Amino acid sequence: MRGLGTSLLLLLLILLAAGQLLAQSNNATVFGRVTDNNGQAIDLVNVSLKGFPIGTVTNKKGEYLLRIPARRQVTLVFSIVGYETMQQELKAGEEQRLELNISLQESTEQLDEVKVTRHRRAQSNMTRIDPSFTNNLPHATSNGVEALIKTLPGVSSNNELSSQYSVRGGNFDENLVYVNDIEIYRPFLVRSGQQEGLSFINADLVSSIEFSAGGFDAKYGDKMASVLDISYRHPTAFNGSASASLLGGSVHVEDVSKNERLSFLGGLRYKTNSYLLNSLDETGEYDPKFTDMQVYLTYQFSDHLEVSFLGNLARNQYHFIPQTRETAFGTWQQPLRAKIYFDGQEKDRFDTQLGALAANFHPNNQLNIKLIASAFHTREEVNYDILGQYYLNELERDLASEAFGDSVLNLGVGSFLNHARNKLDARVFNLEHKGAWNTEKHLLNWGVKVQLEKIHDQLNEWELRDSTGYSLPYSEQEVLLYRTVFTNNRMNSTRASAHIQDTYALPVTNGDLYLTAGLRAHYWDYSNEWLVSPRASVSYYPGWEKQFVFRLSGGSYQQPAFFKELKDRDGNIYTNVKAQKSAQVLLGADYLFQAWDRPFKLSSELYYKHFSRLVPYQVENVQIRYLANQQATGYAAGFDVKVNGEFVSGIQSWASVSLLQTKENIIGDGHGWIPRPTDQWLNISLFFQDYFPGNPSWKMHLAAFYGSRLPTGPPNSERYQDIFRMPPYRRIDLGISKVLIGSNSHFKPQSLFTHINDMWLSLEVLNLLGINNTVSYFWASSNYGDLYAVPNYLTDRKLNLSLTVKF
Repeated sequence: MRGLGTSLLLLLLILLAAGQLLAQSNNATVFGRVTDNNGQAIDLVNVSLKGFPIGTVTNKKGEYLLRIPARRQVTLVFSIVGYETMQQELKAGEEQRLELNISLQESTEQLDEVKVTRHRRAQSNMTRIDPSFTNNLPHATSNGVEALIKTLPGVSSNNELSSQYSVRGGNFDENLVYVNDIEIYRPFLVRSGQQEGLSFINADLVSSIEFSAGGFDAKYGDKMASVLDISYRHPTAFNGSASASLLGGSVHVEDVSKNERLSFLGGLRYKTNSYLLNSLDETGEYDPKFTDMQVYLTYQFSDHLEVSFLGNLARNQYHFIPQTRETAFGTWQQPLRAKIYFDGQEKDRFDTQLGALAANFHPNNQLNIKLIASAFHTREEVNYDILGQYYLNELERDLASEAFGDSVLNLGVGSFLNHARNKLDARVFNLEHKGAWNTEKHLLNWGVKVQLEKIHDQLNEWELRDSTGYSLPYSEQEVLLYRTVFTNNRMNSTRASAHIQDTYALPVTNGDLYLTAGLRAHYWDYSNEWLVSPRASVSYYPGWEKQFVFRLSGGSYQQPAFFKELKDRDGNIYTNVKAQKSAQVLLGADYLFQAWDRPFKLSSELYYKHFSRLVPYQVENVQIRYLANQQATGYAAGFDVKVNGEFVSGIQSWASVSLLQTKENIIGDGHGWIPRPTDQWLNISLFFQDYFPGNPSWKMHLAAFYGSRLPTGPPNSERYQDIFRMPPYRRIDLGISKVLIGSNSHFKPQSLFTHINDMWLSLEVLNLLGINNTVSYFWASSNYGDLYAVPNYLTDRKLNLSLTVKF
């Protein structure tokens, strides 16, 4: 492991150094200041190079600096909400420095809803991410937004087949996801990453991405870990895109009517990762089919009233006929091999629908009132009957032996039969009112929401284990099943929640100080529990010469149970489960600086979370099994740091490092503090971009991840036994793309391609180093009664070729 880690580090350093050397030539520097009509500096203006993956933003003084390709005509684009977008053409020689000062005109267009002003928007504890990075990030799924989120500090994911992630010690169920103010739900019965299919978020439709790893505002919901806030765009003209790869394809179209009142945004996606799954140890006939269709319609009745509709239909089908599996594992002192022969098959189906109708009324630039009605429906089926017969052998490790690598000792023979007929029908209905009042010094937000849930959960699972001639657990009188789950649960419940918060500037003598404070209230009639959650954050921009930002946030984050948290491993419902609580405090700082005449940003955050009334759980792959009959206290403490900037001249890259410790103490079990399932003390992620000097039509994108060892334990074990550590997660994905048509290309479109704005071809090397990452274990019994953890490996090295067209 040490040698591999060193090699990985050396490779990344070489790539960074090479990019740095390449970036020094064939470029020029443009700098200047952006102001308004009155000569006042405008910060956070997007300064981008049209047709290039290059851009930056202005600082508090309105200043910017950008490296651009030399000896060619380029176009700089200056844009920010509330001002007219401005374009400026220029041409520079090699290493020439050009000063370009810009004055932006205020926009006369009325916004569709009240937004925070540019200064106050900067005070939010949400991180803004450029959606265009989803086009560049190499990843093994079709979920570009979530793949991008996994590269951020505080976020970890040890499964490239899944779009789910954990944040600062939380599990998958503790993350909030919104699209256009609509809370998004995932299928509930998914057990592994290869069954998961497409996530809800369609990257082709996204206009903005905001993310918080903790300490988020009261206007966001009642969960404990993070919030991902997505906005789909309002089309202004006819555009579209299409892409196809070995892993699937997508198409999207957007347009606006002649009178500009009706706009349409729609996307269709298809994913089949059988090509990728064929690299798993478990061979067989993989036939996954995942499809998804989304539409976003808006109609402008007047300058003050707009109505929109968001709709989604998704069908995720997973069909698998396993044949054999051969896995080598163990140590040099005891190399082992497990071979399994299968009969049977698995058929899963997850159908989800969502519809949301929103009316947005803004009588003036200060007031915005929104009414949202939404309905979510999921029908899920998991069916499998799989018979397996396994052989566990020790291998010859003597290099001089002719039998090196062959089996020399049989440690165990056994069989198992897994059966499931699981069904879930869940419906969630919401009616919500949101409002905002914006003045010169205050931004007041409020909201009221009523949610109705109808859930029918049927589980029928059992597992038979036979080892060395007798079934487990052993009985002389009868044959016992290793595990059984039989449930038929129905739940009908209603929730009500409300929030109010204000953002305002506090007078200080040196710099700017902003305070956001809010209060949430929540009631669930199933548990008959009232919750009140105060939250606050402070941002301070000192008036120093160097650019610093300091943040302090925290409060109470309480997560009422959904039906999953009410169940134990046997499917029994516990009605007395109360909301899990997290008291959080976060201290952060940002430092904007220049290096190599290019802009960089160093962000860091120190946090502590105290948990109470926790529902313990165990994780296998992406399936969470709660232990609703137990309760725990706990904590999570850590430190995150991220540096992003132009490591290569003109394009953004970043690196994140996260340190974490999270533990819990189950009340009454007598075993004290134990690591939580997400106790991963070190996470490192890197997103690096480069392009050929003088020819930016050739681009390179690299994503690298390291996650230290996660705790796990034997099947059906007590929670305190989950202290065995899996190997660390290590992965590098490399992408190389060539622009065929676009401003970077020398190709002149013929009549057949005149309507194509951009076209590029990408080659991705997934899992570049071919590392066998472990996601879970199959536990095999030996002839002597010992249990051996046979690792379930993730995907091996694969090539993916994709073609993307924008028109």
